[in-house]
Amino acid sequence: MKETSAGPRKRRTTLTLPADSLGQAERIARARRVNLSVVVAEALASGLRLESARERSAQVLRDYREAFAGFTAEEMMILDGIIPESPPKH
Repeated sequence: MKETSAGPRKRRTTLTLPADSLGQAERIARARRVNLSVVVAEALASGLRLESARERSAQVLRDYREAFAGFTAEEMMILDGIIPESPPKH
């Protein structure tokens, strides 16, 4: 949410939530003595941060795989700091 001098910008909407999730949010709101909207907004923001982090992690992994796709197993070992042993000479 964009912050203004008056606080975060808000919009009203209607959501359909699973009954058990709503019940849990209502219990948390009562225990904390805050509005249900506060609990739902905090939970949503937290979930969105986690999803964003998951997306960034997945993108890093895709980029990593693409960058090293042409490397052999031995080259990858060297990049990982593992020095492959030379095959024994007969």
